[in-house]
Amino acid sequence: MKNSKPQASKIQTLLLRWFRANARDLPWRRNRTPYAVWVSEIMLQQTQVATVIDYFNRFMKRFPTVEKLARAKQDSVLKLWEGLGYYSRGRNLHKAAKIIVADYGGKLPDTLEELQKIPGIGRYSAGAIASIAFNRPAPILDGNVIRVLCRIFRLKGNPKETATKNKLWQLADMLVHTKHPGDFNEAMMELGALVCTPSNPSCSSCPLNKVCAAFKHNEQDSLPVRQKKTRLPHYTIVVGIVYKDNKILIDKRRQNALLGGLWEFPGGKKRKDESFKTAVAREVKEETGITIEVGKRLCIVKHTYSHFKITLHAYVCEYKNGAAKPLACDAVKWITPKNLKKYPFPGANVKIIRQLMNAV
Repeated sequence: MKNSKPQASKIQTLLLRWFRANARDLPWRRNRTPYAVWVSEIMLQQTQVATVIDYFNRFMKRFPTVEKLARAKQDSVLKLWEGLGYYSRGRNLHKAAKIIVADYGGKLPDTLEELQKIPGIGRYSAGAIASIAFNRPAPILDGNVIRVLCRIFRLKGNPKETATKNKLWQLADMLVHTKHPGDFNEAMMELGALVCTPSNPSCSSCPLNKVCAAFKHNEQDSLPVRQKKTRLPHYTIVVGIVYKDNKILIDKRRQNALLGGLWEFPGGKKRKDESFKTAVAREVKEETGITIEVGKRLCIVKHTYSHFKITLHAYVCEYKNGAAKPLACDAVKWITPKNLKKYPFPGANVKIIRQLMNAV
């Protein structure tokens, strides 16, 4: 890039001045401990700030230190995470807390290299934590920053492609402020969130509009280059709400599976050649080893995950025989209906529980 140092200096000056006047008052900015920065950065991955605020406040109240998080049960951590999505973040946060206490004396490491050894911390999160919590000049690259960089430098490549991603990392590294790296990185993210938005960016009020190549060429609405959206696959799922002696059977999803560590009603995908009730009986048998009598359908739930959609058919069932065992799951439990609220469930199951409570 021609005259890169003078332009980088100008971008830094304009952006930091804007950020200090316009930064939002967010809970993780009020007490910038490494622990608070780490928790917030993990929660903010692929999740909007407005959604994260309440989750962050509840999480920090329940687990104010890494030691308390390390001592917690996974169910307690995932219950607080319930509804935030991308549950591997919660599992990794809990796992990482144990490692930080055991191997790092309860202190989060302060270098990019060591941070990336911690479960759930990749290159972006390491840069954010190192710069914001420890004032190290480390670059970051999240969705907001990618959008800002693609527009400022008029990058025409797809950010998902390796060559373009490498170029973006080079630009982020060139731009990061050496004395105020945390403020600068937050400013880049803030600009993308508030001004340089995906659609209808507020270019007239942008502090960088005089140095933005996309704005100069009126290409801000076409950058960054977007991938064509693919249609999400759809699955028909059946589950059994199995009663035995006024208790309901739930099982725990395997740790390495999608939504791992969460509890659910036993069930799975319906085959094309079977009825809904046959599918429920088969899935419950395969998952827990018991036989059941399938009764009436309680509800139909539609739910969208990041990579697929489901239509879930929930049936009220009665236990017939067999001992419930974790055949295709990590654990099984018989619990009273009122105790369902104590366990972390996926979003689709939460909708079923609401229907179940309303029907009682």
